Amino acid sequence: MKHAIAQLISTALATLVSNDKLGIAERPEPQVERTRDTTHGDFATNIAMVLAKLARAKPRDLAQQLVDALPASPLIARTEIAGPGFINFFLAEDAYRSIVPSILTAAHQYGRSAIGAGKRVQVEFVSANPTGPLHVGHGRGAAYGAAVADLLAAVGYEVHREYYVNDAGRQMDILATSVWLRYLELCGEDLRFPSNGYKGDYVRDIAATLHREHADDYRVDAQQVFSSLPPDTPLEGESQEETGGDKEAHIDGLIAAAKHLLGDNRYRYVFELGLNTILDDIRDDLSGLSIDYQHWYSERSLIESGAVNKAVERLRARGHVYERNGALWFRSSDFGDEKDRVLVRENGQTTYFASDIAYHIDKLERGFDRVIDIWGADHHGYIPRVKGALRALGDDAERLDVLLVQFAILYRGGEKAQMSTRSGEFVSLRQLRQEVGRDAARYFYVMRRCDQHLDFDLDLAKSESSDNPVYYVQYAHARVSSVLRQATERGIALEPSAGTKHLERLTQDHEQALLRTLARYPEVIETAALKAEPHQLTHYLRELANELHAYYNAHQFLVDDADLRDARIKLILAVRQVLRNGLGLLGVSAPESM
Repeated sequence: MKHAIAQLISTALATLVSNDKLGIAERPEPQVERTRDTTHGDFATNIAMVLAKLARAKPRDLAQQLVDALPASPLIARTEIAGPGFINFFLAEDAYRSIVPSILTAAHQYGRSAIGAGKRVQVEFVSANPTGPLHVGHGRGAAYGAAVADLLAAVGYEVHREYYVNDAGRQMDILATSVWLRYLELCGEDLRFPSNGYKGDYVRDIAATLHREHADDYRVDAQQVFSSLPPDTPLEGESQEETGGDKEAHIDGLIAAAKHLLGDNRYRYVFELGLNTILDDIRDDLSGLSIDYQHWYSERSLIESGAVNKAVERLRARGHVYERNGALWFRSSDFGDEKDRVLVRENGQTTYFASDIAYHIDKLERGFDRVIDIWGADHHGYIPRVKGALRALGDDAERLDVLLVQFAILYRGGEKAQMSTRSGEFVSLRQLRQEVGRDAARYFYVMRRCDQHLDFDLDLAKSESSDNPVYYVQYAHARVSSVLRQATERGIALEPSAGTKHLERLTQDHEQALLRTLARYPEVIETAALKAEPHQLTHYLRELANELHAYYNAHQFLVDDADLRDARIKLILAVRQVLRNGLGLLGVSAPESM
């Protein structure tokens, strides 16, 4: 309806312009918004005030000209000019009634539009390092990213969902070395595990697989591994003076030893075993949340193709790099960053940042109209350096939007939850999903703006009560289905009539409220998509469910009056369809019974 009214205003503007009534050659797109107070109509526009200065006319006089030029429409009951020049539109009763057959005809397509048709958007989200299982923090980014992608697709954009796999660099070497050291322990070697190695039991599981399948084939005397290494940080009870510990130098020495003692082929096997095991686990976790990607993009592919070196050389050619202390630095402070950043380390290895520059160059070169990165809030400082690098290269950094997701804190019984996992170090996403279920996880994660902290109440997410928002919405859907089952049990044939027939019987306040709320659904989807705010959809669904429950409790649907029954059945079927559509965009199921 919003777009239909905007089109009426555009037609009126075109008429005035063509008749030279305004003295302007170009006309802006009219902005139409729902009124906050229905006594002021259903929709309003400020187009007369926007045009007044350009047309050299008083806003209220211009508003009257626009009203007079509006084409006749069955949607509009009347208009009024208010305040300094607002035009308020009051919709005809038939306009709201026509929503019901529109919903039933469009079915799952209702609410979808072509606003973004012809435009390509890439959404990259989660992209957690494959050095361990996903935790609950990753879960919020996953649910949010998936909802944003699905909403954008619902309004016509061609959406490409991507996971950037950080499968290169030092952290992956630390993982591979950690797996190998745990394997050596299983072989009977006595060793001190490094203080900053990966200690989770998932590392032991991967090591056990290596040992089970290859016995002692990868075994090396621990003395060979640890000989001539800088000492690690002191253990409890030891002093720094006693050990002279340097954990970073120690782990780097272990990585070098692993590569030397195993050789290229065997080291690569251990590396790939750790990477692929964890990556498979990540894929499985995300699939369990009904989240899938078109592409899993490998960082190593950038390095091996020479794209990273090419990006560095492009920056060098433009004069944006310099050498200091044996390293190559990007002058990111010239582009809004707080300090300059290393691109190539003293040892000749490119940094993660260098890979990230190459990755974003590749994104833009693939022709996306908009690139959306969804990062954790702790990556806030990373934004100016990435955008700065794109600007330094002459690329359009405005095509990149970075959306930051705040942390999620779990609560049980009003207290921060201490949910143990095998590692005892973090709460895994899998454990959360197993405890509260996919639907609650997906819904709860997007109930707040992404830039707000989220308190995730585990007890509430598992409860079967009206206080649980996802249960409350799903129960509304199930209640409509229960009415249809009751009709079958009572032998009442339900074959809703076509079009708006009998809908004039929907005169109750509950019915009018439902009709108005149903009409807002396409606008909610559009706003939630364009603003990347799926929480707006959760709020809408809660409101619609609340109105359905109130209607259900106050009225009978399977009444003897066949015409009234037909109207009410059509209305609640429309409600059920919209609930199903909205839940589907959030990755949440719409059960028939509960």
